[in-house]
Amino acid sequence: MKTNKAHQTATIAIFFAIMLIIQLLSNMIFSIWPIPIKPTLVQIPVIIAAILYGPRIGASLGFLMGMMSLITNSIIILPTSYLFSPFVDNGNLTSVIIAILPRVLIGITPYFVYKWLSNHLGLALSGLIGSLTNTVFVLTGIFVFFSSIYNGNIQALLAAIVSSNAIAEMIISAILVPVIIPRLERFKNK
Repeated sequence: MKTNKAHQTATIAIFFAIMLIIQLLSNMIFSIWPIPIKPTLVQIPVIIAAILYGPRIGASLGFLMGMMSLITNSIIILPTSYLFSPFVDNGNLTSVIIAILPRVLIGITPYFVYKWLSNHLGLALSGLIGSLTNTVFVLTGIFVFFSSIYNGNIQALLAAIVSSNAIAEMIISAILVPVIIPRLERFKNK
């Protein structure tokens, strides 16, 4: 039993380290990126871990991703930081829900999609659905809890997010997940 707990802890630690590196590198790259699309890439390790190691590890990593979002938006203040942090102006406890719940679900849904369709297409679909899970639940949370922003014209913000970042994130995840998983499965089975 202790070996299994130690293995799970090590797996979570390795994937979390990868998530931190991706976050750091993508922040550096996208700060000089001339295109307005700045997709989130941290969900990819969460999706991969969920498929390889199950929904418990996936949900744990999703929770850590949500905490990264909450902490980042509490320290680096952007116009939308209040959506993910209760510690900035206009933020509240629902900001915590938006920051964490969708990310936990990223660690669960891809596992079941791949369980349902266990082939190359299932991997691509798992990547796409994992990213879509984040998008749908974050945007739904924003719509439900913060619909009064932009003078009640929340549709403008949501349309901008969907038309740029969300589509790029889904495409990137759908491409990378089927490429990375088979390679990692070889190491997992050794």
